[in-house]
Amino acid sequence: MAIINQATKELQVKIVYYGPALGGKTTNLVQVHNNVQTAQGSKGKLVSLATSSDRTLFFDFLPIEAVAIKGYKTKFQLYTVPGQVIYNTTRQLVLRGVDGIVFVADSQYEKMPDNVQSFANLEDNLKSLNLSLSEIPYVLQYNKRDLPTAAPVEYLEYLLNNRETQAPSFTAAASSCQGVFETLNMITRMLLHKFINESQRRVA
Repeated sequence: MAIINQATKELQVKIVYYGPALGGKTTNLVQVHNNVQTAQGSKGKLVSLATSSDRTLFFDFLPIEAVAIKGYKTKFQLYTVPGQVIYNTTRQLVLRGVDGIVFVADSQYEKMPDNVQSFANLEDNLKSLNLSLSEIPYVLQYNKRDLPTAAPVEYLEYLLNNRETQAPSFTAAASSCQGVFETLNMITRMLLHKFINESQRRVA
């Protein structure tokens, strides 16, 4: 849930990058952190919460062109979840208070079972928090499109986006930053649109 900081006049929005192990979640966050354009001093440090064999990343930033909603600037907090199933409790903790989700799928054929399992796990973990994808803005990123073993986008769409209301989806090669900011820009636009509409409804 978005947090309004009255003292700093900021709306804090939490975006979680979810997906299978080694799918590119960490690479996305590192690329955003290294390349995002922000006002001076408005980008937090990239914090790694490491386990013995996996890690969760976090940082926040306030873009130069941050949209103001009723006088509040929007600060985005970006998190990744650990990809390995043994850290599912950590995934649930990271999802608490989530506003938007980026699901990062690995496009390689041999990773399709991992993608499907991870997406089902996302839905299960949201359900445990009394949430669902019908309530939370989310986008899909089909990463590693630069690899020769990448499956067709249509196949990924069939496996992960085959529902009545389809989510926006993007192809990416996060290691070279391709598709990273297109994905981020879409989820931030969706969130801002949602909060502006909610703000207008409250006024009405």
